[in-house]
Amino acid sequence: MEIPITLRAALLAVGCCAGSLWALRRFLASVRSVRLIVDTPLVRIRSAAQGYAKLYGRARSAAPAPTKSPLTFKPCVWWSYEISRRGRNRSLLATWLADDSATSIEPFILDDGDGTCMVGPVCAMIVPTATNVWYGNTPWPEGPPGLFQTFFNDGVYRYTERRIDLDAALTVLGDLRSGSALGNAEADAGAVLREWKRDQPALLARFDADHDGRISAAEWDAARQAATAEAQATVASTPIQRTTVIQQPANGEDFIIAPMDSEQLVRLEQRRALGFFSAGLGFIVLWAVASKWPWLL
Repeated sequence: MEIPITLRAALLAVGCCAGSLWALRRFLASVRSVRLIVDTPLVRIRSAAQGYAKLYGRARSAAPAPTKSPLTFKPCVWWSYEISRRGRNRSLLATWLADDSATSIEPFILDDGDGTCMVGPVCAMIVPTATNVWYGNTPWPEGPPGLFQTFFNDGVYRYTERRIDLDAALTVLGDLRSGSALGNAEADAGAVLREWKRDQPALLARFDADHDGRISAAEWDAARQAATAEAQATVASTPIQRTTVIQQPANGEDFIIAPMDSEQLVRLEQRRALGFFSAGLGFIVLWAVASKWPWLL
């Protein structure tokens, strides 16, 4: 049954309105990102104050051996993949349906030459250093992409993998925080007590004040206080190691990880803003043309 022109015009108007609002929202978000990138000064990790910061350095692995991406097996610090298969959506239109996907959450190290910090990539807007798309006929790729698999879209499955490679030069904007690795005093005291309890004769000799062969409640309190004092003394004599982490801001500011310097990142966001503005303008022009000449529908 053919849809009447008036109904098609109404549906088109609703679609164009929704599209233009979406484009406007993305345009404003890109403009905001540009201003945030420009207005946030680049700082060195060693001298950076806590709070929202912009850093630039090299990506290093936080583990002794770097992780490898699941599909291409290449060493990297971050990866994301998606496996899709040919199918049809609810409108029976041919499309790619997602079968499997995953994204790494392991932190990695950013090194700017003067200092290092951990980068927690969860919830970040990430621009990958490498993206591979290839096709095959198995639910899981049989290996890295070959030339034929990359340029000829004739497989049942599509494999997409994105990575941040080792030693990539990155700009990171996020919330910079530092914390010391002193541990928990109560937990440390408990560990001391457990160690003492393994040697009951020594424990009785030290804390059995009335020599009745058992530890009373009062004597156990004395043992606990002594364990706490010993744990605190151990902590005081241990050099304090501080760990700096840059992660998703809690106040809604952008968390960006991109393999480019600040100026390149600004140009990227400006191109995105221009693209969204053009898309919104296109939706408005389409609606205006359809309203003036509905017979085109």
